[in-house]
Amino acid sequence: MDKILIPGKRPKDECGVFGLYRHPEAAKISYFGLYALQHRGQESAGISVNRGINDKIFSHTGMGLVPDIFNIEDLERIEGGSAIGHVRYSTTGDSCIANAQPFVVNHRHRSYALAHNGNLVNAHLLREELEAAGSIFQTTMDSEVFLHLFIKNLIKGDIENAVLKAVSKIEGAYSMVILTCKGEIIGIKDPNGFRPLALGKLNGHYVLASETCAFDLIQAEFIRELDPGEIVIINEDGIRSIKHPKATAHRSLCIFEYIYFARPDSTIAGKNVYEMRKAHGKRLAQESHVDADLVMPFPDSGNYAAIGYAEESGIPFEMGMIRNHYVGRSFIQPTQSMRDFAVRVKLNPVREIIKGKDIIIIEDSIIRGTTAKTRVKALRELGAKKIHMRISCPPHKFPCYYGIDFSSKGELIAAQKPLPELTKYLGLDSLHYLSIEGMLSASGVKDPELNFCKACFDGSYPVPFDPNFTKQCMG
Repeated sequence: MDKILIPGKRPKDECGVFGLYRHPEAAKISYFGLYALQHRGQESAGISVNRGINDKIFSHTGMGLVPDIFNIEDLERIEGGSAIGHVRYSTTGDSCIANAQPFVVNHRHRSYALAHNGNLVNAHLLREELEAAGSIFQTTMDSEVFLHLFIKNLIKGDIENAVLKAVSKIEGAYSMVILTCKGEIIGIKDPNGFRPLALGKLNGHYVLASETCAFDLIQAEFIRELDPGEIVIINEDGIRSIKHPKATAHRSLCIFEYIYFARPDSTIAGKNVYEMRKAHGKRLAQESHVDADLVMPFPDSGNYAAIGYAEESGIPFEMGMIRNHYVGRSFIQPTQSMRDFAVRVKLNPVREIIKGKDIIIIEDSIIRGTTAKTRVKALRELGAKKIHMRISCPPHKFPCYYGIDFSSKGELIAAQKPLPELTKYLGLDSLHYLSIEGMLSASGVKDPELNFCKACFDGSYPVPFDPNFTKQCMG
């Protein structure tokens, strides 16, 4: 199902996942883990717990934000030994309670739950095969495709064999956590390592999470990031690591995690996100210096690159726009003629800082351009003399098939307008994007060409996909 494009909509990642093995307060701790990962998905959330009672899994899911879905009674009702959790933003597919995760299946009086971050690019083909063989699907999620494959192979062998057989069939981007009927926790990372998944320990209990910021909140010790193609099985015997049958030495971590998605206090693949964004800002200043009175971000996305740009250029950093932190997600535009109201209510310029000044705006990305255009217009109306915009990543010119919600080239303004035309369209005096070479160089990673997926910038896709497939069953 095609999603309706909302003017000014920011790019969204699919979700965040969390897992905790055998803890007396597994549900409550999972709640805080999901709270820390809320930025990765705001449409729905859920927690599934195995309490060791007749091999049953108990779940609570809902639409909205984590604190709106769970109260203390909900958490005490599902309290148990092992738990997994999920926050979701749908890239395509319906935003409804049926698609909220963790997704739970019951088979031969046993339960299994799955939380998934990413997109399976061959899910539509696998779904057709499974339905032809008699499988019945309850959702539009690609995650359910994996569970059908898992259960199908579980009949023929043990848990490890079932996981290996299932992952050998799927293609695309995925970091998953599975909760079994016996309370085991399984973490899975695809062979290219598109999405982050980290391992930690809380008072002797193993933890898995999409980002390390979740460990900081629950005061867990960070152990390491899972390797691409690594599968970890956590049970009463401890933790065991096995390799994906298609594991390679190649890594394709989504570089947009560093640019936009991840929280700045997280560490991914050994690199702190805050420091990476500052480094991108510094390189941007080296590539595109211009004289101005101040450097300012559009908070919060441009904050850290703006700090780097200001440090490198010597131009003062100012918060020329103030963010309203109390705007609810359900904010509705009052009338069609006020279509930019939802943008303006979130950020308000500081008139005294803007008027009569030459300013440099730092943004992390321009996807559809509607938000930037509205904000630049507001700055002009306040009397800014010159407005220069600097973007701390290269122009987005290609769709993403691995878990980001810009799924067609027509949505990407940089693919439709050359730089001079885009500069004029946005109402700017100048516009500069960070170069691909500059982005990779500033990452500080050895052999960055072999470590990152940058397909949205250069069209070089690490995993093949059907170009006619519009991701209709993505989760």
